[in-house]
Amino acid sequence: MLLNGKEMHIDCEKSLSELLTDCGYQINTIAVLKNGEVVSKNEIYTLKVTDNDTIEVVSFVGGG
Repeated sequence: MLLNGKEMHIDCEKSLSELLTDCGYQINTIAVLKNGEVVSKNEIYTLKVTDNDTIEVVSFVGGG
C-alpha cells in the first residue's frame, strides 16, 4: 500500500478510518483519495483498504 507516497504494509483488512486513525490523522480535518477517487466523509468509515491501494491524505491549512 502507498500512503502519501510512502510504502507500508497492512497485515489484515482494515477500514479506511482505522488506518487513518492508526497513522495519527484526525478524520474531521482531512480529505482523502483512495486510488485516485475522492472519498466522502461517510465512506471513510465503511471502505476497506488492502495492500494494493493508494491512499492520499490532504490536510487543510488556514492562513491569510
